[in-house]
Amino acid sequence: MAPSPQDPAAAAPRRKVSRHRGEGQWAAGHHTPLNGNEQFKKDDDGLNVRTRIETIYSKRGFDSIDPNDLRGRMRWWGLYTQRKPGIDGGKTAVLEPEELDDKYFMLRVRIDGGRLTTAQLRVIGEISQEFARGTADITDRQNIQLHWIRIEDVPEIWRRLEDVGLSTTEACGDTPRVILGSPVAGIAEDEIIDGTPAIEEIQRRVIGNKAFSNLPRKFKSAISGSPLLDVAHEINDIALVGVEHPEHGPGFDLWVGGGLSTNPKIGVRLGAWVPLEEVADVHEGVISIFRDYGYRRLRNRARLKFLVADWGPEKFRQVLEDEYLGRKLLDGPAPEQPVERWRDHVGVHRQRDGRFYVGFAPRVGRVDGATLAKIASVAEEHGSGRVRTTTEQKMIVLDVEGDRVDSLVAGLEALDLRVSPSPFRRGTMACTGIEFCKLAIVETKARGSALIDELERRLPEFDEPITINLNGCPNACARIQVADIGLKGQLVVDEDGNQVEGYQVHLGGALGLEAGFGRKVRGLKVTSKELPDYVERVLRRFEAERADGERFAAWAARADEEALS
Repeated sequence: MAPSPQDPAAAAPRRKVSRHRGEGQWAAGHHTPLNGNEQFKKDDDGLNVRTRIETIYSKRGFDSIDPNDLRGRMRWWGLYTQRKPGIDGGKTAVLEPEELDDKYFMLRVRIDGGRLTTAQLRVIGEISQEFARGTADITDRQNIQLHWIRIEDVPEIWRRLEDVGLSTTEACGDTPRVILGSPVAGIAEDEIIDGTPAIEEIQRRVIGNKAFSNLPRKFKSAISGSPLLDVAHEINDIALVGVEHPEHGPGFDLWVGGGLSTNPKIGVRLGAWVPLEEVADVHEGVISIFRDYGYRRLRNRARLKFLVADWGPEKFRQVLEDEYLGRKLLDGPAPEQPVERWRDHVGVHRQRDGRFYVGFAPRVGRVDGATLAKIASVAEEHGSGRVRTTTEQKMIVLDVEGDRVDSLVAGLEALDLRVSPSPFRRGTMACTGIEFCKLAIVETKARGSALIDELERRLPEFDEPITINLNGCPNACARIQVADIGLKGQLVVDEDGNQVEGYQVHLGGALGLEAGFGRKVRGLKVTSKELPDYVERVLRRFEAERADGERFAAWAARADEEALS
């Protein structure tokens, strides 16, 4: 029977019933993909693309690659399409992906903990020379990246890497990325605790495991027992850093929710002390929280830092303990402020066994395949066959006898690899830039190298630690917000009214227990041509105005805008 006109059901309009989508959190029951990335991940796990690469794409060529594999799932195996040559920065945000894509790839070799043998390093060098036009970059996440890779060559490259125990598995994509580790784990005289066993156990449990191969976005991890806090723990999704518990001895302090890009956040301490044997459990718990509760609706909010910011550390720790660990974590102390202002291990340092490790600085992380092979040979001649990459785009040779140090240093210096670099060589970092990156707006590597030369010529007596980080776009792969001088690439207008490559300037950022983001002075932008003049001017003012012992970051925070312009 139809309702009467007086029936409320007849008077009220019928409401469409729909389920609230929320932020796409799986733990809330929201499994329907809310964007294209979530859809292609649901359609097929990214790890499965390897079979298609080996059996189809490498045989039929670039044009046979499915678009969702090309710009999506292939990242699960360390492959990004690189930028087509000749496209200027003004076109970066205008062109469609297929217009930006070259028919070559960047290939990222993951190096967990920065740990390499000379045999592995030599193989990377050989692959670079044979398949990558000699390219090789050491990243600020301890990886090595190659360019100009053809899809036809990828299976052979994988075979050679895996024959020596290396991998590109989940080096990119919405996955657990490389696990940062202290490059001097297990050998440094001042080490609090060696995190290597935990890194190895996490690799065994998590990497290549389909339980963790569909995360909301990338997940960055860092573990170090060094008192130098040498893994940039403040800007990782999860970090565990060495501390001495007054009752339980050495272990790790737990941090979560750090990250940079366009919405930077410093990680927060959960106040929990984690013994070495429980690190892998805690890591698995945190990555599981990200998988289950992470925001999947919007890509720009799909990092753990946003969940941590919304929940707060107390709720995050409670969920970790109650839902994932099934036990309470012990409270513990915070790490102490590092004594050293450099955290890159450059120079000659005594190991706990009486031998030495020797850290050296390439130019802005850029090397080449031939140089990598030569480093392997020099390291074999002088050490035990162990080398390391650092989170500052540097490298280290381990296990050098005292009477072999001078010879090793001479061999490295002959390759333009400085063991006693200027502050500018030591402290300048650059991302890939417009040469290869489809997101970039400006050039970075060559410009950073040229800037080093100019500053060494103009300021030969400058001897303060200084970090100068150049980034080709706003995404902060080179950590611009936490550098003394951070340079974010963008197009600017020069004095003649022309649009040219340049940088927005961030001043006074820092990592360490006094971590913070750089100050932006209103309207402060410099063209690439003006960059050496600008940096020289600011550093001279710093030298003239600083108080005794004052760091650049502290001076930049208090200086007036005129001094910074």
